[in-house]
Amino acid sequence: MALGLLWLGLTLLGVLEIQAQDSTPDLIAAPHLRKVPLQPNFQEDQFQGKWYVVGLAGNAIRKEDQGQLTMYATTYELKEDHSYNVTSTLLRNGSCTHWIRTFVRSTRPGQFELGSIKRYPGVQNYRVRVMATDYNQYAMVFFKKTFKKKNYFKITLYGRTKELSLELKENFTRLAKSLGLSDDHIVFSVPIDQCIDN
Repeated sequence: MALGLLWLGLTLLGVLEIQAQDSTPDLIAAPHLRKVPLQPNFQEDQFQGKWYVVGLAGNAIRKEDQGQLTMYATTYELKEDHSYNVTSTLLRNGSCTHWIRTFVRSTRPGQFELGSIKRYPGVQNYRVRVMATDYNQYAMVFFKKTFKKKNYFKITLYGRTKELSLELKENFTRLAKSLGLSDDHIVFSVPIDQCIDN
């Protein structure tokens, strides 16, 4: 059971990205945080709640390796210390799986670090940055981690609903490409009803 939970945790932290490194030994360099936009005047209370993962882009994500990405949901619950309990819910092997972690606020509103990082073997650093959001419809969130001395990054396109406009998806694609990614590094999820609507 513990091994299964560890596997799920690593998956959500990007184990698919790590596995892809064998076929892509030369990862696109992760951008310095100075080059990654940060949502101005971030409103932590408005950001909390459920988000559906509509799209993913990353330096170790390969469209051909991903197949169809099944949509999953991530819920941000604001705590008194201004950190978030973050719960991802996904359908895995026919059952609903939940994975909970903590994002601790850094010195800049809208930027976080993974709490209890020692629980994740091999992860030396993990940063989260809200790049853009209107709080009611969409959010674009940047994740950067150092795992076994390699730098991985991804951008997640969140939606309050399972479908977002073509314009938002195109903006997401442009943003991913501005950070050095190509169409092959960008995938959009297939909406489902199981698990993520609870």
